[in-house]
Formats: sequence, structure tokens, C-alpha cells
Amino acid sequence: MLVLVVYDIPDNKRRVKLSNFLEGHGRRVQDSVFECFLDLEGMQKLYRQIERRVNPQEDNVRFYWIPADSLPRTLTIGSLKPEPPPRCYIV
Repeated sequence: MLVLVVYDIPDNKRRVKLSNFLEGHGRRVQDSVFECFLDLEGMQKLYRQIERRVNPQEDNVRFYWIPADSLPRTLTIGSLKPEPPPRCYIV
């Protein structure tokens, strides 16, 4: 399932740390928006990891689940449509 992780973090140090962390979990589609293809367990794990990296009194992080059947109806301008990563890689 596609999970959009959207954040607004006023502190530069925390914001950069979170964006660098998210680079390893999904594709950045805007400055503070990442598309991550995760199952429920993966999303819960990511949520817990992010929860430890932010200050809930100052920061705002949101997770939006996008059902798989909604992906074909996604409209984009100036970027690629969301695509899940390949199931396997051939080396």
C-alpha cells in the first residue's frame, strides 16, 4: 500500500535528519512529502521510528494510506505517477 508521509518541522536540524531518514524508505516527491510503499507492519515500524525523531509540541507529521486500487486514478503534473518498487531485482 502507498503511504504518504507529510511533515512540517520548523527546526532545520530535525527536518534534515527526518528527510535523510525517509530517503531510505521512500521516494521524495516534494520538499516535505515522501511516497512509501509499505505493508501495515512496515508502516507501524516507520511510525515508531519517526515518533522518536520529532518533537510533538513543535512538529507535525502525517501518514496517509492510499489504497492500491486508487493508484491508477492518480493524476500528476510535472512528475511520475506513484509506482511500487519492483518485486525483485536481477543482478
